[in-house]
Amino acid sequence: MLSGSAKESNSEQHIGNPGSLTNGLPQNNGLIASSGHADAAHQGGRANSYQPAIEIFQSVCKAFGLEPAGARFTCSLQADLKDLAHKCVDATKIAGFALATSALLVSGASAEGAPKRLTYDEIQSKTYMEVKGTGTANQCPTIDGGVDSFAFKSGKYQLKKFCLEPTSFTVKAEGVSKNAPPEFQNTKLMTRLTYTLDEIEGPFEVSSDGTVKFEEKDGIDYAAVTVQLPGGERVPFLFTIKQLVASGKPDKFGGEFLVPSYRGSSFLDPKGRGGSTGYDNAVALPAGGRGDEEELKKENIKDASSSTGKITLSVTKSKPETGEVIGVFESIQPSDTDLGAKTPKEVKIQGFWYGQLES
Repeated sequence: MLSGSAKESNSEQHIGNPGSLTNGLPQNNGLIASSGHADAAHQGGRANSYQPAIEIFQSVCKAFGLEPAGARFTCSLQADLKDLAHKCVDATKIAGFALATSALLVSGASAEGAPKRLTYDEIQSKTYMEVKGTGTANQCPTIDGGVDSFAFKSGKYQLKKFCLEPTSFTVKAEGVSKNAPPEFQNTKLMTRLTYTLDEIEGPFEVSSDGTVKFEEKDGIDYAAVTVQLPGGERVPFLFTIKQLVASGKPDKFGGEFLVPSYRGSSFLDPKGRGGSTGYDNAVALPAGGRGDEEELKKENIKDASSSTGKITLSVTKSKPETGEVIGVFESIQPSDTDLGAKTPKEVKIQGFWYGQLES
């Protein structure tokens, strides 16, 4: 049995020796220091045991951009952890609000709506980082000034930088209510902001009688788009104006264009069937009845043939000194047929267009 001085010596040695701590806690909580050193030992033990909590507290504060508390650890661990929890909750709310705000800005659903439409020169003056994530890259330029008519003289031009930006996708389908006739219904866009056609070019002719004619030759003239009907059905289609030949008055000119198959002939369906490759059949020949032959034929024999669409364009403003012209358009084209297995739906696309005429 130890004497009072021996107990005091052992207690002081235990408190003063860092090696006697494991994971920041004393190995033996049963030793009690003498009255002369009790407070100091208790404060030192608490400081050492709370050191990991202090480090975690400081690192979390640094991560959330908060100002950590003073270096002295004067309050209890429970109070500090409670304060830390409140600060973390506040920081989480702030971070969540910032994340939601950025998501709204990216989706174009901010309080100010879509980003401001810029002119061609303003877009060209911006850097990649200034355009990234703003939605500007998916917009056609506008014109600053100009006249509200087509003010170009007769002659042959080259239409360049021709851009078409859809602002509305509607699909002709049966209504949600029973026995409702087919009508164009509003849709929800499923793809990202990658549906604008751009850098299209071709010869543009203005006749002496005021009529115009445009032939599409090259450019980014197609974009795969998927929209969703109110009932949940998704409708994929290839927005395009390939091989467009449009003619008429500037306030209303248009024509037909080619709509390629949404899938190519080498595309394989989930059962390995394709147009130019893959299996011919996915199931054995049916015995007896001939009722399913038509349905099986649609699935087995892939049809990658193209179809046609029609577009109407109108000039709303022009600027002869820069050669710029803008307007609106409306296009009606078929949707995807799943290589002939489905009946295509009518898709109506409306939006803005922009171009530059060079003589």
